[in-house]
Amino acid sequence: MTARRGLSSLNLTFLGTASAQPSLTRNHSALALRLNSDVWLFDCGEATQHQIQRSKVKMGKIEKIFITHTHGDHIFGLLPLLASMLNGAGGTADGVEDPRLHMVQDLLDPIEIYGPFGTRAYVRNGLKYTHTLLGAPYVVHELRLPSDPLDGDHTSLALHASESPNGRNILQTNGVWSDVYHDAIVSVSAAPILHSVPCVGYVVTEAPIPGKMEPAKYIPHLKRTKTPMSVMSRLQQGESIELSDGTVLQGPLKRPGRKLVILGDTYDPSPIAELASSADLLIHEATNAHLPALDSHTKAEDTFESVEARTKSRGHSTPQMAGAFAARIRARHLVLNHFSARYPGNDDVDPTAKTIMEGIARLAEEHYSGKITCARDFMSFDVDVTTTGTSMK
Repeated sequence: MTARRGLSSLNLTFLGTASAQPSLTRNHSALALRLNSDVWLFDCGEATQHQIQRSKVKMGKIEKIFITHTHGDHIFGLLPLLASMLNGAGGTADGVEDPRLHMVQDLLDPIEIYGPFGTRAYVRNGLKYTHTLLGAPYVVHELRLPSDPLDGDHTSLALHASESPNGRNILQTNGVWSDVYHDAIVSVSAAPILHSVPCVGYVVTEAPIPGKMEPAKYIPHLKRTKTPMSVMSRLQQGESIELSDGTVLQGPLKRPGRKLVILGDTYDPSPIAELASSADLLIHEATNAHLPALDSHTKAEDTFESVEARTKSRGHSTPQMAGAFAARIRARHLVLNHFSARYPGNDDVDPTAKTIMEGIARLAEEHYSGKITCARDFMSFDVDVTTTGTSMK
């Protein structure tokens, strides 16, 4: 794994946008964040590897997988994906020893998996009882709540042959998990969000980036003092340079990097609000909506209030709830995600589907005045360093 030197490209590709059950036009939850050429996955529902094969995301570039919660529609695709990524197919006949039993783990960087308590046990048990050996290592870091045990793996099974023993149990500080991953360029923090089971929201933050360079402010001074033009690269990084005549040139101040907030299922994401403040992009579920004039499945007795109450009772959100949270954290762009199977995901080609998804977006607009997008499978966003934040592909 090579060190990143800045993010020239930050792209999000939705691999699955369904809730609970997939449909012909929406797969189970998964999205890929591409950082230059590297890939981080967020959730890994059933058939995620098929979606990757149909997308421009490169399976071999996946470095990390972040699980929001252990409901099946968010994790059932993880074991098959690991098997495909890490040479987990096949086995050996009796009397023939499989070389994968004696992997030298230190020779390879492990695939990193982050998730709530139980993620490690799920992976270990699944690999054990499907007799799956892997040709490369993995490691599971668990985000432990105060109610979780401080240690232990929630399973009596020993480490899998491919499992690194360096998995961390990450404890909260002041109600959040700060910097569960960080390098010089990007960091990931997390916080619990309220669902029907323990669930996590993730905040991906780019480190401050160089400010806008105005060469005309510096070049005359460099020429006058015969200073090498190579110092422009130092000025670009915000450094100050003292010239031979005593003049001090100060590079442009750094600007905040991009911030992405990726939420799992939730009926109330309040615990992550402070971490999520001023996000460039917020991905928020909108499982159910009341669309009496558009949705033929609408019950005659339903109202906006009854649909919201029923949705919240199941641990989920409506578009209005998503819009209200986007406004609360001052997000620049809200992407609605995790839709009921009755909301079609082919609104790019089907006029009826487009009308329904536009209706869902209008509900979010009741509480939020920024840009709103309804996600569909294989939709892709470049998150740019601009005041508008994102450009759609």
